[in-house]
Amino acid sequence: MMASVLTPATEVEAADLIRDHAMRKTPLHIRGGGTRTGFGNPVAADVTLSSRGLTGITEYNPAEMVITARAGTSVAEIEAALAVNGQAMAFEPLDHRGVMGTSGTPTIGGLFAVNSSGPRRFTAGAARDHLLGVRFVNGAGEVVKAGGKVMKNVTGLDLVKLLAGSHGTLGFITEVTFKVLPVPKTATTIVVSGLEDEQAMKVLAAAMSLSVEVSGAAHLPESVRSRFIDGKLPEGAATVMRLEGLEASVMVRAEKLITALTGLGPVSRLDAETSKILWREIRDVLPYADGTARPLWRLSMAPSEAWKLVAGLRLRAGIDAYYDWQGGLVWMRMEADPEAEVLRHGIRTLGGGHATLVRAAPQIRSEVPAFEPQASAVALLSARVRAKLDPHGIFNPGLMT
Repeated sequence: MMASVLTPATEVEAADLIRDHAMRKTPLHIRGGGTRTGFGNPVAADVTLSSRGLTGITEYNPAEMVITARAGTSVAEIEAALAVNGQAMAFEPLDHRGVMGTSGTPTIGGLFAVNSSGPRRFTAGAARDHLLGVRFVNGAGEVVKAGGKVMKNVTGLDLVKLLAGSHGTLGFITEVTFKVLPVPKTATTIVVSGLEDEQAMKVLAAAMSLSVEVSGAAHLPESVRSRFIDGKLPEGAATVMRLEGLEASVMVRAEKLITALTGLGPVSRLDAETSKILWREIRDVLPYADGTARPLWRLSMAPSEAWKLVAGLRLRAGIDAYYDWQGGLVWMRMEADPEAEVLRHGIRTLGGGHATLVRAAPQIRSEVPAFEPQASAVALLSARVRAKLDPHGIFNPGLMT
């Protein structure tokens, strides 16, 4: 039987639908633009509730750098409105369509529901750090407003942060208010070629300790290097560091960084346009947007330890990987088996962290928990919080178990 899709056009309509399903204890698959279809463990629901009908920017004050939009508003519409005023979302949200093999439309509500954060995350913060307020419908069909439109208004702040990254398991988001920032005037990327993973982590750490304000720090091993910017990166693994800001400032900081890197390996520099393309491709995990369902992990742990886990896994399984966030974020594609047990053991042995199985074939998704270790992934989604916000357990049941 084909699953039905409900697309309310107003918050009131959404609340009525949820209240009806809560009374009948009928589960709902909460969905935004459908760009992450296939993520997580299978949801035990035959009815989908989509936010695609809740569209439009409801308030935008460029001077205050705050914008409010309904959850189903496309990210493209948001970005276009911001671009007119030279502003953008500083946390660089991912476009998952490539790696997930989907053709949906990224929505602003879905973006915050999964806390989508790109290369600037380790300096600018995650999506949830920019979220000021949220309206949502809880599992009892009640409309809840949390947060405010200015940072000093902390009413409901914890609830705002809980909704961000809850993957639709705590509530159906209907509207979000978040801060934006000016687009940097220019950018450049400094590339050090030929470093092994361990060396690269030390170089990135050293660069971050300098007063040059690195806003992007990634290591692209030789196995993936040629898949970025049409293979135009120099030969050998590429350790890349982005500098942004006013042109004169970027120029001075770039020279300081290049001087500090001299002698560590061949050093080159990318212009602003090439830098923009490279960091978008790093953000959107271009090397693994390969049209397959090969297991893809998103691993987060200490930069000094993450490379060790990758090295250990390479001895046991066919994997490919690259590093973002100064080495603290690893995108890791497995050739066949997800190796969840080995991954879990490695995370525990090396001091902790967590991994998310972003993509896998349906059979693997039904057998392997999407979050490793499971305890760390659901720490914020305690039984008490879920029981309060979704008393009948109708929102995305099974997704995060």
